[in-house]
Amino acid sequence: MFSIALSIVYKTHFDMEYVGWCMLLGAIWMLGESKLRQMLVPNASVLAAMCFVVILISPIAVSIYIDSIQGGRYTRVYTCIEALAAVNFIVCTSLQLFGVCDYIETLPAGQGMLAVCCVVVITTFIIDIIKHRVLGYRPEMVAMIVALVLALIEAASVYFVVTMSGFFIGTGLIVILFVNIIVTIKRISEIEYKRQKEESDRLRNQTERVSLQMMKTLATTIEAKDDYMRGHSYRVAEYSALIAKQLGWSEHEVENLRNAAYLHDIGKIGVPDTILNKPTRLTDEEFAAIKSHTVMGADILKDITLLDHLVDIARNHHERYDGKGYPDGLVGEEIPLSARIVCVADSYDAMKSRRIYRNALPDEEIRRELLDNCGTQFDPQISRMFVDMLDNGMVVIDEDNPAAQGYRDNAAIESVADKFISEVMKTMSSQEKADSVDYLTGLYMRSRGQQVIAALMQDNDGCLAFIDMDNLKKVNDVHGHKAGDRALKLIGNLLAKETENETFAACRLGGDEFLIFMPYSDRASVESVIKRIFEGFESAREADCEIKEAALSAGLCMTTKGAMFESDYTKADKALYYVKQNCKGSYFFYEQLLADNKENTNLSVDLRNVAKLLKESGSYTGALDLNYREFARIYEFVNNVGDRHKHNCYLVMVTMNTLPEQLADIEKIEKALDCMEQSIRSKIRKVDVCTRYSSMQYLIILFEPQENQIPNVMERIFMHYYELCDREDFKPQYEYIKMTEPK
Repeated sequence: MFSIALSIVYKTHFDMEYVGWCMLLGAIWMLGESKLRQMLVPNASVLAAMCFVVILISPIAVSIYIDSIQGGRYTRVYTCIEALAAVNFIVCTSLQLFGVCDYIETLPAGQGMLAVCCVVVITTFIIDIIKHRVLGYRPEMVAMIVALVLALIEAASVYFVVTMSGFFIGTGLIVILFVNIIVTIKRISEIEYKRQKEESDRLRNQTERVSLQMMKTLATTIEAKDDYMRGHSYRVAEYSALIAKQLGWSEHEVENLRNAAYLHDIGKIGVPDTILNKPTRLTDEEFAAIKSHTVMGADILKDITLLDHLVDIARNHHERYDGKGYPDGLVGEEIPLSARIVCVADSYDAMKSRRIYRNALPDEEIRRELLDNCGTQFDPQISRMFVDMLDNGMVVIDEDNPAAQGYRDNAAIESVADKFISEVMKTMSSQEKADSVDYLTGLYMRSRGQQVIAALMQDNDGCLAFIDMDNLKKVNDVHGHKAGDRALKLIGNLLAKETENETFAACRLGGDEFLIFMPYSDRASVESVIKRIFEGFESAREADCEIKEAALSAGLCMTTKGAMFESDYTKADKALYYVKQNCKGSYFFYEQLLADNKENTNLSVDLRNVAKLLKESGSYTGALDLNYREFARIYEFVNNVGDRHKHNCYLVMVTMNTLPEQLADIEKIEKALDCMEQSIRSKIRKVDVCTRYSSMQYLIILFEPQENQIPNVMERIFMHYYELCDREDFKPQYEYIKMTEPK
């Protein structure tokens, strides 16, 4: 009854249930043969007859039990024994009922059947021992052998020792019962352990599914901050699944890869947005931060075992087939296949998608890139196969499918994930707002502003203006930083007023520099905006005596729809540099700078007027106010002067002239000027001084030269210039005057 109860509770069968039937038969036999029964019920013919019945049917119970513990390996043999025992029981009972023979007369047949059963059981035990199959039921086997031996002894003792009837059978049954209780307890323990493990695995899988869903939603949330990256993870996952199907992967493997590929860029959560969304060229440090997202992603996913390929894809999807990738520099098939698949899918989506710094590439160019990089960046088999898929129209995905794929069928998971993502979104939103707006001017800060402007440049013709506030340091030094802040707020308000139109955008680059994009394709409209800003600043400046020294300079560059932000940003910066060198307080177009360089390459300046202006600009009263570094440099300069006798100094002007038949652009000019600066600095002495005077000129102070040696000095400079600069577009010239005038 106990074993039946266990079977009901655990919904399985226990061997102890069959032991129970054996125990029941043994109990009946012992009751019929016991002295106690003979004393209490002397003429109990029915109970006496039951003893013989037990002997006749006991092979059936024994066969069922042994077959159970042996796992059904010998079911056919035991079925035959059970059938023979049943036939023997029917025949003997029929003879008893019809008075032909008594049970005592047919007892040898029942004992023979029991002996056959014992022989079969022992034989199967021997076979299992030889084939090493007894490990699973060794205790039951030993107990059963003991019980069978005792049963045979009991059967033989019926003819010799009447007073010990039932002793051996009872002992055997107790041995079997004890062993089976132990085995049953052990099995119940295993069942409980298995149940707890299954529950633990279920909870762990559910937790991992929650984590995966959170990460997938978080990845989508991060992408949502950038219109150009939105849906990237989903598309890469779908492209990867298409490739895996073409490679013959099973549906289960494809689904695992799809979910793992979705999280390939999860490590970017640890990379600052200012770097991820930077529209200009990355520095080495910034690129190192970008590359670290592979290692961070693998670290984030390392404890999730629900899906295959997670860590491999996150860490290795930027490895190159030629070994020049990162982070591990794996070569060829050292790169996991899943990562090689995602590498192709990721690159394809990157080329096919629009970015802040460029438009989407044409299909033919993408196809050419995939083929050209076979065996270098990409696995050649996968990339060629993917190109074939493109040619056959097999790369088609549902781009409207939301990114929230995966485990949305579990309401509890969805609730937890939504709550988590809600908190993350709230935090990210507040952080983004705090990080993207300059508290002083109310304009975008550098990173966010450049992103917005770069995005507008992809959709509009216009003009990029680089505005710099002149003399801000002087205002801060003389009147304090509050005055300087007022000047910055003023320019911020003027720019904010112009950017009320959604197609305008402005930002503070830092310090006293600002950037504004105006969606006008004609210079007249641009100039009207710039003049309005300059006039507004001039008017407010005149009303505030503390910021009267401040002024604005601007470099402008006309842009076309889809232009590269970094290139036009550099051009506007060069135009501003020209303004700062030649005409502070005004604005200048980069295109005008190019035209001026082509039309007027000889910048003739009256050197005597320059000397006069320098003298007036350098005059001061009282003690010379210098910072420590300037003081140290002047001190060293005076020491060098003291080492020599006082002699005349000469002011030399070097002018870079463009040859009449040559048309040099601003990049060539800058390169030539850099070479000239290096030549001057390397070929003059420590006591000499040089500075750049204008966009095409340098000034040199030569201390104590013999006048007849000046041509030699300049020839030495020019020869070094020609060694550094292999271009012949420019011809340097010089003129000089004596700085000291006779008294």
